[in-house]
Amino acid sequence: MDVEALTRELVAIPSHEDETAAGDAIENWLRAETDAAVRRDDHGNVFARRGATDEAAPSLALVGHHDVVPPDDPQVTAAGEYVLERRDGRLYGRGAADMKGAVAAAMLAFRDADIGADPGVALVFASFVGEELGGEGAQAAIDDGFAPDYAVVGEGSTGYATPGVTDVAVAHKGRRGSTILAEGVTTHASLVEQGVNAIYRATDAVDLVRDLDFPATTVLGHDVEGSLAVTEIDGGSAWNVIPDHCEVTVDERTVPGDRADLARVEALDGVSVRIDQDLPPMACDDAAFADLALDAAASVQDGDPDHVVKPHASDAGWLARAGTTCVVCGPAESGEAHTADESVSLDVLARCERLYREVAERFARR
Repeated sequence: MDVEALTRELVAIPSHEDETAAGDAIENWLRAETDAAVRRDDHGNVFARRGATDEAAPSLALVGHHDVVPPDDPQVTAAGEYVLERRDGRLYGRGAADMKGAVAAAMLAFRDADIGADPGVALVFASFVGEELGGEGAQAAIDDGFAPDYAVVGEGSTGYATPGVTDVAVAHKGRRGSTILAEGVTTHASLVEQGVNAIYRATDAVDLVRDLDFPATTVLGHDVEGSLAVTEIDGGSAWNVIPDHCEVTVDERTVPGDRADLARVEALDGVSVRIDQDLPPMACDDAAFADLALDAAASVQDGDPDHVVKPHASDAGWLARAGTTCVVCGPAESGEAHTADESVSLDVLARCERLYREVAERFARR
């Protein structure tokens, strides 16, 4: 079975509401096609391990996820099956780019990588559930003790530095979603002096947010700049009532080691901040491993890949926060995922299969 056939098999399985069937397919394939130790945890994550049995041996994980975002109407049949189409060298379907294609490439590379007859390293495969829900599967696995030393996470990194070239991301941004809560005192709008306008307090907070510095840092010589933006505001109940409550949504793209100083907002009277989501950023902390992955990427393609920074959060953030040295490298290009015409290049899928295998073999030889 080649990477196209395996990708088609995985993409055809609906996994936006329940990842069980997709996990079954991955687990069954690994048991049938490899002699690895395969297991499925209580959360639905699938793992396999080959090579050194000593838990202290250096370990490299090829990491993906088998859940997907809900499909658009054209991507599902009346019977509830996912639509698959191959044209112009691409495979179209929900999850093709994000990220069952990369999972298929990692499965084949995990099986075929030559890490030696008596390797001193362990090669691990992991496919998580709940990545699209904020990394629920990865967090659960980490809490249960999943702790590879190194990981290649197969999220998209193609076309970031040069069109068509698969790069190696050494950092990505996180996301902190917050709600500013402004409280006031309600009264009739004709008696302004008897109330406290929560919208005014909220707009004072908005002005402060606008003046906060964006988080910024440097990872292996690459500048990483986050962002901070007010994206929603909701307050008031009627045209003739001074509002006593107003909420403001803030989207912050965090960077490793730096965040916007939202605590300053809470210094305002009647204003508090609630954190609704906090997806961690990722920074590779081992230049030698980043170079190993880049050299492997260069060896399997004609273009010149580079170390890049991804704007999107991924499970690499959770792994890096737990102590795993990560890079992100995968077939999807920016803008391919989560769309009504989601697709992935079959040539780039085959490239990533070779790339993952090359990383594993170089890791075993180093």
